Amino acid sequence: MTDLLYTDVEDELRSSVRSLLADRVSQPDVVDLKLWRTLAVDLGFAGLPVPESAGGAGASWRETAVVLEELGRTVAPVPFLGSAVLATAALLGTGDPLLDALAAGSRTATLAVPVSASGLLPSVALVDGALTGTVTSVVDAAAADVLLVPTADGLYAVEAADVTRTPVVSFDLTRPLSDIVLDGAPGRRVGDASLVADALTAAAALLASEQLGVAEWCLTTTVEYVKTRRQFARSIGSYQAVKHRLADLWVQVTQARAVARYAADCLATGNPDLPVAASLAQAFCSPVAVKAAEECVQLHGGIGFTWEHPAHWYLKRARANASSFGTATQHRARLATLVALPTP
Repeated sequence: MTDLLYTDVEDELRSSVRSLLADRVSQPDVVDLKLWRTLAVDLGFAGLPVPESAGGAGASWRETAVVLEELGRTVAPVPFLGSAVLATAALLGTGDPLLDALAAGSRTATLAVPVSASGLLPSVALVDGALTGTVTSVVDAAAADVLLVPTADGLYAVEAADVTRTPVVSFDLTRPLSDIVLDGAPGRRVGDASLVADALTAAAALLASEQLGVAEWCLTTTVEYVKTRRQFARSIGSYQAVKHRLADLWVQVTQARAVARYAADCLATGNPDLPVAASLAQAFCSPVAVKAAEECVQLHGGIGFTWEHPAHWYLKRARANASSFGTATQHRARLATLVALPTP
């Protein structure tokens, strides 16, 4: 039977990450490469699922999911999703030396697919050993040293210095996007094109843990606020309508934790149920994170709608994540196929 409870190691890992982020993240804005170096190099969190033989920590994706929960709690502006999840998931098991560098934190990479991709390959062509094409809205590309570019022939590692990266306006400024233009860029083949689908499934499964972290922060912060905010000589948290809204949200966040933990465990253990677990995680956790962020803004009243309060960062992260690696609607449609639901 799958054990979804946090282990002692995972609890200690959470405590370490939370303590670091509490000291280093205040109002997120742009990518903090110093914080990323601390996480990736000093603490070794970039290589948690990578075997020790490949320079990693020899842990699993479950530990990576715990880190993502804490990054979600602070909407930390670091390229963890692109490098430690997408790129690492694509290279894991290939034996490519780039994986060693990613695990050590000496290099940073990302998968050159649109952040909204849910399985389709971008239109990049391989001509005479060089790559040509355009990929839009690539997550964490601005901070990457290497881009993993999928083609119909396979997955290629391309030095970021050999492509043109143009920043695009992102709804979530803590997770910048870039358009990539390849004009005869040299590439080194690292594996088959099937690696892309595996990486996107892993990203969908693990993004649920970050969404859980966002939702938990929003719920906890809002509960604390309504206990102290007084109106008509009583705390607003004592009103039945407010209690009901937060109680309903607590139930949803608790359910989201179970769903996200199951998806992370399936990824960590190679469970064949992973495609179902990943799509279920996005179909459920994505709307919960958005709901929690919206309730946080609304129940904080006037202050919740100001730039000075951090609630807007969480709403932006939740909304941006809701369209990353497939929307909840797309994943529900995929679930119907995966579990063979009858067509009405």
